[in-house]
Amino acid sequence: MNAYRRRTMMPFACWICVAALLAPPAFAAPALSEAVQGELDRAVVAYESGRHAEARTAFEALALRGVPAAQYNLAVMHLRDELPQADRGLARRLLTRAAEGGFVTAQFMLAQALENGEFGARDLALAHRWYEVAATGGSVDAQVAMGTGHYLGRGLKKDLAQAAHWFREAAKGGDVGAQYLLASMYEQGDGVERDLRLARYWYAIAASNGDEAAPAKLRQLDTPPAPAR
Repeated sequence: MNAYRRRTMMPFACWICVAALLAPPAFAAPALSEAVQGELDRAVVAYESGRHAEARTAFEALALRGVPAAQYNLAVMHLRDELPQADRGLARRLLTRAAEGGFVTAQFMLAQALENGEFGARDLALAHRWYEVAATGGSVDAQVAMGTGHYLGRGLKKDLAQAAHWFREAAKGGDVGAQYLLASMYEQGDGVERDLRLARYWYAIAASNGDEAAPAKLRQLDTPPAPAR
């Protein structure tokens, strides 16, 4: 069975963020002071209320002060064409600054934009460098992207052991597709030692989380083999 058929790529999307997501110390964005966090919160409220000009002014001021979440949010507004003379080149520079500042969401979004050609020609090599940073920082979506890249050899060296590693991280993070894929890899012995006990374990978790195909796999594994004639 080709495990990859269970995985579909997430479409490019943007979100306005209030604060940085989880990141390890090596990549963590600096903690915001209470005053700066308050400014960021008010800017997000302005954006969500449709006051885009006010939000832009606030995000620009915070971005100039090096606040990664503001750099990211301003990039999102450019990518969504929510600003007069929206500029994708500027969006890329802002996303890069936010990513370099340790903002995990920006790291993932920059990687996804590079993979999908949002800034022009696709750059899979650079995309996967940022996916790896985001994956190491705890982004489940980036972990799935790393697993997919290694599984298919797309933008990365084909390496089923690395694919299994990243699918396992994403599975532990709750990604249902990764849970099913990891189970299939244990069932088939792809990149890991074949282990039907672990295959059943991950199929059961995927089933409990709503995967439609996992219950059938559980029944298949639980059915004793027919006696030899």
